[in-house]
Amino acid sequence: MQLLLLAVGQRLPAWADEATADFVKRFPPDLPLQLKTVKAEARSTGKTAAQMMAAEAQRLQEATPRGARRVVLDERGERLSSLQLAERLERWKLDGRDVVLYMGGPDGLDPELRAAADERLRLSDLTLPHALARVLLVEGLYRAWSITAGHPYHRE
Repeated sequence: MQLLLLAVGQRLPAWADEATADFVKRFPPDLPLQLKTVKAEARSTGKTAAQMMAAEAQRLQEATPRGARRVVLDERGERLSSLQLAERLERWKLDGRDVVLYMGGPDGLDPELRAAADERLRLSDLTLPHALARVLLVEGLYRAWSITAGHPYHRE
């Protein structure tokens, strides 16, 4: 199984790139995490938010491996603790499919993409900037792995 974070957006600030890269390199070879950014639709084109999200959703779907479990990050998604995310990660591993996590752009994710997802998760009750949300997600996934592996990173 492989984890793939597909995010809509531009370049992240250096601090976010560094923090994300630090956690990505910690993942074990049997559970690699790959990051891929798809281009955000230009906000100055006169398109509606719905049109922009639809174009971004098309890019996300084109970058999604066939047969992958699709998980969207959504403010209305399921709230999980670190231990619950670790249990979810174990279930994903047993399923055997790659897992794609979708992170939307400035307007969020296309409603059709959200509706077609296998799961919807929320990172926080707070509204977070994209760069911080990405770091938070990658750290949370690493923490979930560390719990399942008995690694001392997570302490109860």
